[in-house]
Amino acid sequence: MSVEKKMAQEPCCSKLKMFLAAMCFVYFAKAFQGGYMKSSITQIERRFDIPSSLIGFIDGSFEIGNLLVIAFVSYFGAKLHRPRLIGAGCLIMAMGSFITAAPHFFQGLYKYETTVSHISASNGTESILPCLTNGSLAQDDIPTVEIQAECEKAASSSLWLYVFLGNMLRGIGETPVMPLGLSYLDDFSRAENTALYMALIQTVGIMGPMFGYMLGSFCAKLYVDIGAVDLDTITINHKDSRWVGAWWLGFLLTGGVMLLAGIPFWFLPKSLHKQGETETEKKSNVVEGEQDCFIPDNNKHSNAPDKPGPVSMAALAKDFLPSLKKLFSNAVYMILIITATVQVNGFVGLVTFQPKYMEQTYGQSASRAIFLIGVSNLPAVALGIVTGGFIMKKFKLKILETSKFCITASLLGFSALLVQYFLQCDNSEVAGLTVSYQGAPEVSYQQYTLISQCNMACSCSLKHWDPICASNGLTYASPCLAGCQTSTGRGKEMVFQNCTCIGDSPFPYANMSAVLGQCPRKSDCDYMFKFYMAVAVIGSFFPACAATPSYIILLRSINPELKSLALGVHILLIRTLGAIPPAIYFGALIDRTCLKWGTKQCGGRGACRIYDSIAFRNSYLGVIYGLFAASFVLCGVLYNRLSHREKRRALKSQLKAPEQDGNGVSTGNRNVSSAIIKCDENPDLETTI
Repeated sequence: MSVEKKMAQEPCCSKLKMFLAAMCFVYFAKAFQGGYMKSSITQIERRFDIPSSLIGFIDGSFEIGNLLVIAFVSYFGAKLHRPRLIGAGCLIMAMGSFITAAPHFFQGLYKYETTVSHISASNGTESILPCLTNGSLAQDDIPTVEIQAECEKAASSSLWLYVFLGNMLRGIGETPVMPLGLSYLDDFSRAENTALYMALIQTVGIMGPMFGYMLGSFCAKLYVDIGAVDLDTITINHKDSRWVGAWWLGFLLTGGVMLLAGIPFWFLPKSLHKQGETETEKKSNVVEGEQDCFIPDNNKHSNAPDKPGPVSMAALAKDFLPSLKKLFSNAVYMILIITATVQVNGFVGLVTFQPKYMEQTYGQSASRAIFLIGVSNLPAVALGIVTGGFIMKKFKLKILETSKFCITASLLGFSALLVQYFLQCDNSEVAGLTVSYQGAPEVSYQQYTLISQCNMACSCSLKHWDPICASNGLTYASPCLAGCQTSTGRGKEMVFQNCTCIGDSPFPYANMSAVLGQCPRKSDCDYMFKFYMAVAVIGSFFPACAATPSYIILLRSINPELKSLALGVHILLIRTLGAIPPAIYFGALIDRTCLKWGTKQCGGRGACRIYDSIAFRNSYLGVIYGLFAASFVLCGVLYNRLSHREKRRALKSQLKAPEQDGNGVSTGNRNVSSAIIKCDENPDLETTI
């Protein structure tokens, strides 16, 4: 019976298809959560006044939670009710989102740093004195330990621990979804449909980050204390590095979506009939011939009965270590894990800090950077995943051909990434940091360079960041450091006048005024940014094409009985070594390029306000290039190993159908037999055949 006839006989709403639909929704929901978390990194960093290295640690708490239970869930869960375990995981993920949003309701109103001083005049009106002569705002002394402790406690600055805990719970809840869900689908679907189903799930899943980033962009434009403060009194806007959006709002929404996603799994059965398979066909497998050739012999045999009965937890635990031993003896599986670990390091670093890179390099606001990633890069990733699954389905690629396809797609993506290095804008022109007060390029990490002859009479604070854009095109760290004497207007419309430092700039300016906020970048930077986005989209598409094929290589290289465990251990190691460290060390490297740190309410160092964009680029892209280059070396080793196993498969085929000489005696049989016997006795000798 043809495949088309078998598919025609299947009901349109079979339980397998219901499971497929539920998996698509839960992949969307968890990716929706994850995408929103990534898009809110900058807002959380600013709200809790923490450095990039710490926000990287918080972002890595998802993988830490996953790490705690992934191996046991993957192994024991495969023997239990997999759909219900996935449903329980969805409930835990929803709780994690709600806990992440909880600090907002415990904190007071957000108070951003500012240097302007308000005084009441005799007529009852209020005026602002930017340039002070009494030194009331120039107190940069470090407070005592007791005062610091009390202030930190009052400011509830340690509430970021709730974000850490909530994100870790999300990681714990996500644990059953991938290993149990994909193995369940692969167990009960046709082998030729597995790649297409996985591509469909991942395609729907990639829509989650797109909506997550769009929601993050929307929330980033809403003030964090929306509804609780008069927005007309706020002197910053969403383009300011001190602005904090309503980061907490999105976590409430994503938690609700996750609750809905988990409902269908409570009503699905523990097992299903194989898709389109009759009783007489259960003993055969479409890909068994090829898969057996890529599974080491000591991984193939199992003492498990054909119809296993109820198994006790003690028996499962006893078989756990032998199963791990079989898994780790598979050389292809181990090379795949090492390669993926290196690639994920680069990918996590790239994605986590891409919005910050776009802000600092091209002068984009956080909300716009997040939005553009959501509407351009992520759809390109979705299209790439669909393309990869379609090519696997259309051309029925074998494992060796699949590995060639993965390497080619990754190389094309890496080439696009290399082009990004040359699409660079100059540093934002900030007096005393990236240029001198006379306008000459001069990067400085020292506070004293903020003092010049033009502002020495204004007892200015050097710690605070309250930027203004002057009529000469330069940005000054504060109105005081610009030497401004008077101001008019209120809130965001405030204008500072009679600024002495503007008059000392290279060109004379009759109107020595300035407005709130940093000056925009030069027009050629916007032109460069458009090229960057085009290259970034291309660089997102090609690596995504290799996503589904790489999973097929993994699934076809392991014993079917170890499938869930293999996926679980794969996720465990990838997230332990590939997803947790990069956010931390990328953040630490980026912190080293900070030119101006913000100041907490208690006087301590807060979040970074402006970076040296050239040093940022070198650190950020340089590490990514090194990681991806190393992964290509490992891909070459993997291909070499697979090609040797392909040769072994060909030798086995010759053994089954030996050629005969004129006398009817088979020739070449003995040499082939002896070679295969050596491989069977020692799998490591496969590389010598």
